[in-house]
Amino acid sequence: MLESLEFILLVLTVVFAIMAIEYTHLIKSVMGLLGVAASIGILFFLLGAYQVAILQLLVYAGGIIALFIVVILLTRGVEE
Repeated sequence: MLESLEFILLVLTVVFAIMAIEYTHLIKSVMGLLGVAASIGILFFLLGAYQVAILQLLVYAGGIIALFIVVILLTRGVEE
């Protein structure tokens, strides 16, 4: 059961990584990056590395993704 859940999370990580690379819309790309960070954090939790999982989810999936979204929204009209 645990192996199948890990496999599903690994497939989701690859799908989110492809989303983060291939989308041209920046917000959708950051959401793909959020999916990668969240699924890796859940994988760490399933593997027993609880401190690393909490750090991954709080720092990367929470803080850095929010910072990316704020920067994208603040610099939206700069190139014009």
